[in-house]
Amino acid sequence: MSALRLETFGAGKSFGDFRALDDVSIQVKAGTVHALLGENGAGKSTLVKGLIGYSPLDQGKILLDGHEHKIFSPRVAHTLGIGMVYQHFTLAPGLTVAENLLLARGNLPWGISWARERSALNAFMDTMPFRLALSSQVSGLSAGEKQKLELLKQLYLKHRFLILDEPTSVLTPQESEEVLGLVRDLAHRSELTVLMITHKFQEVMSFTDEVTVLRKGLLVGHTKVEQTSPDELAEWMMGEARIVAKQKTRSPVLDEAPVGLEVSQLNVASDRGTNAVNELSLKVRSGEIVGVAGISGNGQKELVEALLGQRRFLSGKISVNGVPYRATRTEMLQQKVFSLPEEPLHNACIASMSVAENMALRNFDSPTMRRPGWLLNRTAIRMQAQKLIAAFNVSPAVPERPIGTLSGGNVQRAVLARELAESASVLIAANPVFGLDFSAVSDIQARILAAREQGAAVLLISEDLDELLELADTVLVMANGCIVHVTDASSSDRKTLGHYMAGHASQSALENTV
Repeated sequence: MSALRLETFGAGKSFGDFRALDDVSIQVKAGTVHALLGENGAGKSTLVKGLIGYSPLDQGKILLDGHEHKIFSPRVAHTLGIGMVYQHFTLAPGLTVAENLLLARGNLPWGISWARERSALNAFMDTMPFRLALSSQVSGLSAGEKQKLELLKQLYLKHRFLILDEPTSVLTPQESEEVLGLVRDLAHRSELTVLMITHKFQEVMSFTDEVTVLRKGLLVGHTKVEQTSPDELAEWMMGEARIVAKQKTRSPVLDEAPVGLEVSQLNVASDRGTNAVNELSLKVRSGEIVGVAGISGNGQKELVEALLGQRRFLSGKISVNGVPYRATRTEMLQQKVFSLPEEPLHNACIASMSVAENMALRNFDSPTMRRPGWLLNRTAIRMQAQKLIAAFNVSPAVPERPIGTLSGGNVQRAVLARELAESASVLIAANPVFGLDFSAVSDIQARILAAREQGAAVLLISEDLDELLELADTVLVMANGCIVHVTDASSSDRKTLGHYMAGHASQSALENTV
């Protein structure tokens, strides 16, 4: 196998009157790792779907090694040697590594000769720079091993041009470095060409050769990585320099500051009935951000749901401002506990209702929002929404618009506007910027920091280690439902955190109290 060179000339795609991609010409050299950057809606997905054949381009040309091809379906892309590794795993967890590889092939006979197939798979593994045990159950693999299996699938299918979509979003720092290092090595040995979509500048600067930036469907920049900087790339992406949270200017957390949120020996069951949260204890002081790091599936979801009253906890105690707390709506209003849950359109909004109505979900039954009896004061609800929309930069500024029609970043802004309409005592944020573009990320992170400066006790659960290190005062690592490591964010070490995130904690390091 040898790496493919890919070029597009005048690539374009329209959806009705909306021009999602307009006259984009890029060159991805054979044997390189090429980063593709851009905010949400910049055209990255449209371009990639055109290359992979899921949504063919309606304008322009695609050339592979100098030869023009019409890619009108994924089958054509596969035949040409183009493959894709998606942001979320596309593996069958109940099957083995060998079975997943064969399943990817598609053209399986009615009867499989396992002796012959295992021999062929072993021969294939012998040619790879890394290998996995063919008999291993996928459900038992680590996140890094699953990502390696996704890469092995593409190599097994003899794909020579590989598109990676946020390939490290569920990996520890060590796993990220290992996987991207392997990809880079394969490319530099001319076995593979890689086009990588990522939002992490560190990955671009460390593992890619060239970078292309799209904005609003247009090509705005292309350069060799060695000739650019994160600030320049951010300016290309947004048309202005990225707003970076200035952690060093924040006031220090005082040891005598009152405890806003305290969790003691909490146990929470998973959907399967097993314990997802085990004897977990933590404290968050007023004016402090405590970040919880961990790989997805280690009890973070169940912890957040217990704190927000969406899941009953089996045992333990939760208190807010020293008062016992059971996460009822009344208690949340009294103690000023507000939240920004993951995927708010599904967990914190009613998509078919208007922005104004969603912004009133906290206080629709208050005297100011009601007419005599239980009739709603629509005028007051609309006026409240107009003020919040302006204060939190929600776009479009139309209170009557269904919130489900807004972009992800603007849904987050609308929910944050509702939750921070008044000063919060406790703010619980779970992956608050996942999947958002850079401008939305900067805006929402600035709002979280502002809540902290106003005295809120902030619990920030995130799978993005960079986000935690940028925002948090203290970082906890959660693995297997427990707090296994506690550190000051300013002196924390990424590799050490990754070590604990992967579950490699010594007995002496198991700490359940902050």
